[in-house]
Amino acid sequence: MSIISSVEQLEALYGLPGETSTVKEVDWITPQYRAYIEASPFLALATAGPEGLDCSPRGDLQGFVRIHDERTLMLPDRRGNNRVDSLRNIVRDPRVALLFLIPGVGNTLRINGRAHLSIEPDLLDSFAVEGKPPRSVMVMQVDAIYFQCARALVRSELWNSARHRPPKDLPSAGDILAALSKGRVGGEAYDKEWPGRAAKTMW
Repeated sequence: MSIISSVEQLEALYGLPGETSTVKEVDWITPQYRAYIEASPFLALATAGPEGLDCSPRGDLQGFVRIHDERTLMLPDRRGNNRVDSLRNIVRDPRVALLFLIPGVGNTLRINGRAHLSIEPDLLDSFAVEGKPPRSVMVMQVDAIYFQCARALVRSELWNSARHRPPKDLPSAGDILAALSKGRVGGEAYDKEWPGRAAKTMW
């Protein structure tokens, strides 16, 4: 098997990026990039820790990531499964990366930087929804921000509803839990109860 083992080999294979691939990267939030952040209801959060890497979905009301200033973002941590994989990583290694998606839009937005977690009461209260503040807020300093062209979303037809799969075609959460726990948890009852439980614990 032939393996690429050096940057020199990689660059010889792919060549160097053109100006359109490099000029788009800056270290501050431009008005154009602000528009993407404010329109997005979803992102993927990548972190690193001693055990390895983690990538976690984050979704909320449109524009849920607050732009504090041109180099600082704030992301509330809403209720979830309490694994806190991403947060555990951030406490030990501040490096983070975000990938923003906007339904119907091909371009995505990538941001790399460093973060810490804040539990300052006034800040938490400022992110409250239905009177429920997040447990913590990720405060991120932007090191690099740039858009990613639409090729991946065009190839995948991600926003093409005709290509969407019915959930019943795949194992449900209850199915997976029951299989892995030998029936101790999950199953049909879990799937039936989840929508109501989630609605009560959304924020």
